[in-house]
Amino acid sequence: MRYSVVNRVRGTFLGALIGEHFVLAGKKQSQINLDQHHSQSTLDSKIREVEQISSGHWQKLMILGAESLIELGRFDFDDWVRRQQQAGIILEASKLSSPEIILLTLPVALFCHENPIKLRQSLLDVVKIWDDDPLVQDWTLVVGYAIAQSLTDKLTRLALIPQAISFLGATPTRVPKILFKLNNLLGEHTGLEKTQVELNRENKLNYTMAMAFYCFLSTLEEFRLSILRANRVNSYSPEISAITGALSGAYNSTVGIPISWHFLLSKTNLQQWHLTNFSQMLQLADALIATWSGVYLPALDQNEISEEQGAIASSKVLPQAIAAPRVIRIR
Repeated sequence: MRYSVVNRVRGTFLGALIGEHFVLAGKKQSQINLDQHHSQSTLDSKIREVEQISSGHWQKLMILGAESLIELGRFDFDDWVRRQQQAGIILEASKLSSPEIILLTLPVALFCHENPIKLRQSLLDVVKIWDDDPLVQDWTLVVGYAIAQSLTDKLTRLALIPQAISFLGATPTRVPKILFKLNNLLGEHTGLEKTQVELNRENKLNYTMAMAFYCFLSTLEEFRLSILRANRVNSYSPEISAITGALSGAYNSTVGIPISWHFLLSKTNLQQWHLTNFSQMLQLADALIATWSGVYLPALDQNEISEEQGAIASSKVLPQAIAAPRVIRIR
C-alpha cells in the first residue's frame, strides 16, 4: 500500500475542508478586488456575505458523526440524531444543500470502507436522517464507494466508474447514465470547458457531483491540480471543490496535500466547527481509524482519560495493542 490508512483518513477530512476553504478564500479576495472603490463598511458587508456561503453546519455534523462512531464503535442512527439535537444543529441542518449532506456522511464511508455490504447499508441509513431523495442517496453511495476503493488501495481511473455503477445496482435515477457519460469524456481526455458544456444540461446536483469526479479523476495523482481545476468550475463552487478535495485527499493522503495548504484552515474556521486547533482535527481522524482497527487503550478502562480527551481522542496514551476490526474492543 502506497499510503497508510491513517494518512488517507486524515487526507479525506483535510481535503474536504481545504477544498471548500480554498474557494471561499478566493471568493473573498475577488470581492475585495471588485469593491475597492466602496466604503469600508460596504466592503465588510460584502466579505461577510461571502463568508456566510458556508454555514459550518455540515462540518459540525461531520465531526459529531465521527465522535459517535468513535465512542460507540459502530454507526447508530438514534445516537447521531440525539447528538445533533443536543448540539442545537438539527433544525439548522434543514438548510443543507444536497452535496453538503453527502459530505457529512464521510465518517461512515471511512469507518465502513472494508465491508461493501455494511458500507452500502450504513450510508443509506445515515443519509436518510436528512434526505430521502434517491438522487442524493445514489451520489452518497458513489462517493462512499470511491473513498472505500482509495482506502483499500484498489482505485484505478479506468475501473472506478464501471465498478461504482455496479455498486449502485438498479436505480430510478440518471446517475449511472451520467457516470457512463463522464467515463467516456475522461477516456477521450476531454478538457474542462468542454466537459462543463457536456454536463451542464443536468440538474444542479448531477452537474456538481459529476464535475467533482471529473476534477478528481482527470488529475488523479495531483491533489493540488484537482483543487485548482475544481476552483475554475462555474466561477468558484465550494461544493464541487469540497467533494473533489475529499476524493483526492482519500486517494493521495496527507502526503499529497501541499504542506502550505495544511495551514489554510484558520482558527476561526476551526472554532466554528467546534474544534480548538488544527491538531485536534487530525486527532479526530486518528481516533476514528483507531476505533475501526481495534486499537485497545487500557487507560479507558481505568477512567484515566479526561472527558475532553476521550470525546475527541486527544489522549497522549499510546495504543497498547492493535488487531483486526472487531477482534479487540474497548471494554
